[in-house]
Amino acid sequence: MASFIVLCLLFINFIVHAFLCSTTHDTISITHNEFLRDGHTLVSNGGIYALGFFRPGNSQKLYIGIWYNKIPEQTVVWVANRENPINNSSSGVVKIDGRGNLAIFDGDSSNPVWSTNISIPMSEKTNFSTFFYKLLDSGNLVLCDGNRGDFLWQSFDYPTDTYLPGMKLGFNLKSGLDWSLTSWKSPDDPSTGEFSYSLARTDSPELVIKKVSQKIWRSGPWNGEAWNGVPGMRSTSMIWYSMVNEPDEVYSTYNASNTWIFSRVVLDYLGFVRRKTWVESSSGWNTLRSYPDDNCDNYGKCGTFGSCHSNYAPICSCLPGFQFNSSSEWYTIEGTQSCVREREPLCGKGDGFIKLEKMKLPDTSNARVDMSLGIKDCEIECRNNCSCTGYASAHVEGRRGCLAWFGDLNDVRQFADWGQDLFIRVDAIELENSLRHSKKSFTKKKLVLLCVLIGVGLLILISAFYYLLNKAKKRGLAQKERVRLQVFNLPTSETNEETSAKFELSIFDIGSILVATENFSPANKLGRGGFGSVYKGNLPNGLEIAVKRLSKSSRQGANEFKNEIELIARLQHRNLVQILGCCIEEEEKMLIYEYLPNKSLDNFLFDQTRSVSLNWEMRYDIIFGIARGVLYLHQDSRLRIIHRDLKASNILLDAGMNPKISDFGIARIFRGDECQASTRRVIGTYGYMSPEYAMDGLFSIKSDVFSFGVLLLEIVSGKKNSGFYQEDPTMNLIKHAWELWRDGEALELVDPTMGDSFPEQEVMRFIHVGILCVQENAKDRPTMSNVIFMLGNETPIPSPKQPAFVLISHPNSANVSASFHSLNEMSITTVEGR
Repeated sequence: MASFIVLCLLFINFIVHAFLCSTTHDTISITHNEFLRDGHTLVSNGGIYALGFFRPGNSQKLYIGIWYNKIPEQTVVWVANRENPINNSSSGVVKIDGRGNLAIFDGDSSNPVWSTNISIPMSEKTNFSTFFYKLLDSGNLVLCDGNRGDFLWQSFDYPTDTYLPGMKLGFNLKSGLDWSLTSWKSPDDPSTGEFSYSLARTDSPELVIKKVSQKIWRSGPWNGEAWNGVPGMRSTSMIWYSMVNEPDEVYSTYNASNTWIFSRVVLDYLGFVRRKTWVESSSGWNTLRSYPDDNCDNYGKCGTFGSCHSNYAPICSCLPGFQFNSSSEWYTIEGTQSCVREREPLCGKGDGFIKLEKMKLPDTSNARVDMSLGIKDCEIECRNNCSCTGYASAHVEGRRGCLAWFGDLNDVRQFADWGQDLFIRVDAIELENSLRHSKKSFTKKKLVLLCVLIGVGLLILISAFYYLLNKAKKRGLAQKERVRLQVFNLPTSETNEETSAKFELSIFDIGSILVATENFSPANKLGRGGFGSVYKGNLPNGLEIAVKRLSKSSRQGANEFKNEIELIARLQHRNLVQILGCCIEEEEKMLIYEYLPNKSLDNFLFDQTRSVSLNWEMRYDIIFGIARGVLYLHQDSRLRIIHRDLKASNILLDAGMNPKISDFGIARIFRGDECQASTRRVIGTYGYMSPEYAMDGLFSIKSDVFSFGVLLLEIVSGKKNSGFYQEDPTMNLIKHAWELWRDGEALELVDPTMGDSFPEQEVMRFIHVGILCVQENAKDRPTMSNVIFMLGNETPIPSPKQPAFVLISHPNSANVSASFHSLNEMSITTVEGR
């Protein structure tokens, strides 16, 4: 039976190849008599992909590549001559040489700059004139033998930076093929960059991202449905994933069921693997997932035998039976320390295993797989081997087996609702403590059950009370509904539930907000901004919230209130503050956010006492977090957003000191073809506004880049840009930084509270990039993607031109909430600190 199945599969494979390489009248191909020149393309039968010459970005070099033919934004998915471009020429030619190879020539040169370079055995039946190259609707370029009806070479075997449906990511032990991705060097240079995305050759393979040879991320092993360390990546009705682990080849692949959805996975030049989709009629690529995704995704974040949890603070802890080897330093520099055993287990003398749930399994480099053992036998085998430090269930080709680790456990993390059971070897004392804790937990569960039964009885009584209460509430609904429709400018037929769905957020009742904030108690007040006060609150389920209450006397707040709901409710990123809902009843208008215990960045940065806690590593992470958030707004979100009010007081910090951009009241949406807009009502904060915005009302993504540059210099220096020198109102931080940079003394800008504990070259690079961002002309400033690239890489950086320090803020602007000026008959409104 097995032989019969193999024969059937071989026959089906032959039929498929024969069909794909058919020479029917609708075949579009390159033959011995048909060349491809610059300016012409080879299009797949369905018109989905095109092959031709292209020049990436601002480069003048000529490459052969494959891109989406139906998408207006040219998106290249494969490059042939990425290491051997045609320089400054428009006379490129693609044709088949005398040995059947596809070759690229520079003009009439007889030596190709690139070739498929395949060795085809010669025989009496070999006829190279029947060979032709065809581009399939899968994006695969194949070499076909017209006589035999199969293909001898395919571009899918030599991927560049893009992983398409149907491609393999892995390796073939028989042929020696290595299916892996390598990044471009930059958006203008498709040659091989320093990042790679491949399948590790271990007993339990897993996907890894490397920077040169150093791991920076890994997926965890395959769990039978998805990758163990990638939450939410399960097969759906539109996209499904699979893992093949056979003696000759091991690979991962995925497929899409709908032709109207274009799906690709790309390893970008910054080292991120991004899963993107393009749906017909959409305005751009939508990023579904991006790896690494959070701090715990960074390889080895918590060191050997450490465990990372992104929802805890600090995020690092040790596995059971282990302790920090330098606990005094762990809380200040996470990830630089490791964990060591509290006591070495005496093998076979009372030691055992503790089960950890919802875990990303450790790096499998030092793990072994035995598919003949079940999970119980796996425990016995691991217990009998004193070198075994842990075990888990293995999944290979639909079967379960034993996955055991020998030596250090690295890159472990815990999820809230994902992951797999991991069993850790501990000594007898730790095992006894764990069992005692489990008994206490069981007792607590019985008490909880008793409380639940009592609660059910009370719930029945409370339900009757609420039924009567709701009847009273309905009397006031008509008035509340009129207010709601007025604020959102909605049709009268739209319901409250439809409003909630439309803006993708919850509608809170005023009563629950009053209870949560203790009737807006002064003790719960977190601060006051231009449009009202912010209060801390606690919901009945224990969730802490921040309530932004619009002042009834605010004349501008209603528009900003509506704008913030429409924008931030649709945005999801770890470096943007999360809005939970809103409350609109009678004259009350409130926004409800997640509560961030460390408040805003300016509370730390500009306070001499608190700024001491901001070492360089923390400032580095804060700068990068802000940059990623702004890049998401400009490029990766469903909408292109210009924030227009980036400043230290609008950067909030969570318990782990991770930055989150807030206050989208004056943000603007840009259409896909829009790159600049103007306004007669300039709103923002002196010291952070770009000159073209403050003077002419022009704003773009480069306006946010200017504000980011000011913020970067403030974080490095610990000084405000506005009112930098009170004794000299003509001097601000930008001017001071420029003069120090010009005189070769840029390090004097560094906040003295950091002492000498910072890498000078790295800080110099950050100051350099900050000055580039605040250049006077918007066209001279880099984009945020280039900013992130320059910050994270030791690469040549252009010299900055004179920055825009000519716009000097009013010496007392920090204390002004709103001021109005007239400039060229244009009304300018500046709003400080909300």
